[in-house]
Amino acid sequence: MDPRLDKLADILIHHSCRLKSGEKVLIEAFDLPQPELVQLLVRKAAEVGAIPFVELRNNRITRTWLTSATPESISALAEVDAARMSQMQAYIGIRASDNSAELSDLSSEALERYSQLYMKPVHFEIRVPDTRWVVLRYPTGSMAQSANMSTEAFEDFYFAVTTADYARMEELEKPLVRRLEAAKSVRLVAPGTDLRFSIDGIPVVPCCGRRNIPDGEVFTAPVRDSVQGKIRYNIPSRYHGTVFRDIEFEFRDGRIISASAGSETEKLNKILDTDEGARYIGEFSLGVNYEVTRPILDTLFDEKIGGSFHFTPGNAYTTADNGNRSSVHWDLILSQRAEDGGGEVWLDDTLIRKDGLFVVDDLLPLNP
Repeated sequence: MDPRLDKLADILIHHSCRLKSGEKVLIEAFDLPQPELVQLLVRKAAEVGAIPFVELRNNRITRTWLTSATPESISALAEVDAARMSQMQAYIGIRASDNSAELSDLSSEALERYSQLYMKPVHFEIRVPDTRWVVLRYPTGSMAQSANMSTEAFEDFYFAVTTADYARMEELEKPLVRRLEAAKSVRLVAPGTDLRFSIDGIPVVPCCGRRNIPDGEVFTAPVRDSVQGKIRYNIPSRYHGTVFRDIEFEFRDGRIISASAGSETEKLNKILDTDEGARYIGEFSLGVNYEVTRPILDTLFDEKIGGSFHFTPGNAYTTADNGNRSSVHWDLILSQRAEDGGGEVWLDDTLIRKDGLFVVDDLLPLNP
């Protein structure tokens, strides 16, 4: 067994979920090629007196089911899984896949039904607000291929960024939290991008291994109707198996009034038309993990890139709530590193980051 898995399991049980005796934890694993990480999690949960529940899922089976699932059958499954989720104090979601495009040929209608009738009641309405949850990927050959890396090199990269010193990260993020809490307005500038919005009164949340592995971001949300301007994302994003590139949005009074993504523009707009909240932004976050140095076409990693930000159509987290509700939560990323075109982050009238690096004294320790 790779000893790095043991370190990762320790982080998940003791740092991310902070499990205690008598608590229930759901360990949900998708397409894992090997059982070792789940075995370690079961053992370590039992060692602290917690009660582990294990669910093993397979995306090929999910795809087969969704091709013929009726709204009634999806709702029936959601009712059962929601009842179980409501009894959990913690949740660990591990996702692997030998084919990251497994769901790409499902109809947009089928995916929308699944989002609305299953994901929303089980995850957005129960798991996200009511459990100590953490989600992560598991390294596979498919992920290495997407990252254009050898399997061995990708595994070294994976464990380097997932088993970071999250206690140190928590300390380094505190000055950025204070600046965002004190700010009333934000301006984001990059090639094809000039956005302005208010964050006045919205809570700010530091992320240091509690919810995502890897981690390294500080997020809040724009006041829902305040976003004005245009954005051109420069990091590709995979959503329900489809890769979207060169996404561009135009905002008026918080709402996306125009959206394009090259040949996938029609599919993009269908996602944004899932519900009213999908055309508003539910999260704004600055990526501060400078160990994540390149996009690998996986959002959990790419959104943490040091020098990036993500600007998320869809549901707002209750911890940084602007009131937007949607079955969509799609973290779309723009890198402002010099090699990606550069850019600026302004809080009120102060420039705090330029070309991906912080430029004010109290934030300099966040830089690599």
